Amino acid sequence: MRNKFLFVLIIIGIIIFISSCKKEVSNTTGWNYSDPRFGGFESHPGYEQETGPGLVFIEGGTFAMGRNEQDVLFDWNNIPRRVSVSSFYIDETEVRNLDYGEYMYWLSHVYSSDYRFLYRQAIPDTLVWRQRLAYNEPMVELYLRHPAYEQYPVVGVSWVQATQYCEWRTDRVNELILMQNGVIDKYLAPQDQAKHFNTDSYLLYAENLDLPVDESGKGPDAKIRNMYVDPSVLKAGRKGNVNTGDDRRWVRMEDGLFLPKYRLPTEAEWEFAALANIGNTFEERVYQRRIYPWNGNYIRNDSYGKERGQIMANAMRGRGDNMGTSGFLNDGADIPGDVRSYWPNDFGLYCMAGNVNEWVMDVYRDLTFEDVEEFRPFRGNVFTEFQLIIDPRSGDIELTPEAENYFDYTGKILKKPVRDEDIFSRENYTTADNRNYLDGDLESLIPASGDEYWIKSERFEKTTDEARVNDPIDSSLTPENVGEIYPGATLMSGGNEVLLPNGVRVDLQNMTYVLPTGHEKTADGTIMLPDGSYILSGGRIQLADGSIIYPDQFVKKTTGQMYKDGNWGEYGEWGFGQYDASNPKTNKGDGLRNQKMSSLVTDRSRVYKGGSWKDRVYWMTPGTRRFLDEKMARSDIGFRCAMDRVGSPQKPKK
Repeated sequence: MRNKFLFVLIIIGIIIFISSCKKEVSNTTGWNYSDPRFGGFESHPGYEQETGPGLVFIEGGTFAMGRNEQDVLFDWNNIPRRVSVSSFYIDETEVRNLDYGEYMYWLSHVYSSDYRFLYRQAIPDTLVWRQRLAYNEPMVELYLRHPAYEQYPVVGVSWVQATQYCEWRTDRVNELILMQNGVIDKYLAPQDQAKHFNTDSYLLYAENLDLPVDESGKGPDAKIRNMYVDPSVLKAGRKGNVNTGDDRRWVRMEDGLFLPKYRLPTEAEWEFAALANIGNTFEERVYQRRIYPWNGNYIRNDSYGKERGQIMANAMRGRGDNMGTSGFLNDGADIPGDVRSYWPNDFGLYCMAGNVNEWVMDVYRDLTFEDVEEFRPFRGNVFTEFQLIIDPRSGDIELTPEAENYFDYTGKILKKPVRDEDIFSRENYTTADNRNYLDGDLESLIPASGDEYWIKSERFEKTTDEARVNDPIDSSLTPENVGEIYPGATLMSGGNEVLLPNGVRVDLQNMTYVLPTGHEKTADGTIMLPDGSYILSGGRIQLADGSIIYPDQFVKKTTGQMYKDGNWGEYGEWGFGQYDASNPKTNKGDGLRNQKMSSLVTDRSRVYKGGSWKDRVYWMTPGTRRFLDEKMARSDIGFRCAMDRVGSPQKPKK
């Protein structure tokens, strides 16, 4: 009897095993999923996103975004508005000096001699600690690099640097995922390796990444197994100890291996995460609105234990009081403190008030809250596309010359804003740059001349090496007041000519093209240049990548009107403005020559939030907002990274 029972169990086990091995079948075609013999197309039932390193899951929802206490400055820039935020992930703590130091070490190791500027441009500005009437030199020398400050938040990082850190972190995390899945070999990026792993480049341009295999050629080759190949072919390859890769293909986004990109949180996401109303909800009802990331109307701990009365965050309690009294330092920090100091909020996030302010993605506008969408609100969209040339017949991908050069030393593919003529028929957006959408005063929306700065015309001289374009409408456009020029172009010495990426020079005095040697006329009368670009009718230039430059784009007058970037700082970095020795305190560079910027708010103004070690308590409320130019840094601004949640906004119940 016992043997019979055992036999039945074995039969049941075999049936279960056979049924579990059954291929998943498409209910539309009947073909097997995940079967190399049928092409290897895969299905991923029950996929659940993994939580990336350092992140905490934030379940989204609706909340009242904006001011939650008196607007003492009367800025009216954070009017309350109900919005909804999708679920997302955000760092448990601010990015530490240790974290940022790992980033700098990687850059220094990879670019130890060649392209060293990529390391230098990532170094935080340690001079932000200096004050005219304070002794802060120890912080200048020690705060970033000394082990005593490893767990402290990194500061002196601009918005641009923080964004670049997020991009780097994305690539390192996804690179490790490929290593753990045996797709690429484990290795530390060798010195001066140019084409290091980049997620976008891998997905678009994998064949050109030169990802490493072991010396014998047997190891991983950046591909995964799912292609059917005749067994005899594979056997012959293995007999010769060669990794042919015939049974492999490149990893795709559809495989679900890659995590979404690390990025800065939007202002709405950051504020939602800081308030953590999840701790004050019953079913769908928020029964107590918060002023701070904790309950109550004050910043002291109101529990009944030994922690009662302690300061809840690192901030200034009053004039000259950074940390309390000797013998009982209430907030325990004179400058930024350990990122896990104090108490986490109900999402488990530390220092969402005080310690350091934090960058968010948004471009600053006073009245953004009146205009943004109710779902996933954000201002700052500049829609882009990769600088690629795709063969319409074969589908082969090439990079534009500029993108190829950039790819050769970074492994990344350049992007460019989409052109208006490519999206003019769309309903949801009709221009790439939407930072000023539904915003800006009338003057900032109308060019000073009342029309385009250059006229497009069919009149075009092709009989000489000088192809003429029309005079600009505004005769004040001269070499002395040139402002914005085409991206990738160069203002030549003396300011009389603009050199375009394809070698064509625009003579600003005679308003003509000066063509490079080696150009030819085609049968239809257009001019072909040595790099494969063309000069078309109306003065248009078609670059080798197929993109069109119109005459109105070669050079434009900048204005000093509201929301324009303005020109100030060093050439090539901030524009063409020069330091004015006669007026050093108020010098902000030029719009037009001798016209100063009329607003501190520009398209480079980025929001930061949260309050800091040197701020009064008012700024610790999540609804408050301030702004700073995206290339500037301060000793009280840091950041933390976020990541999109894909799939269901709820995590499965454990």
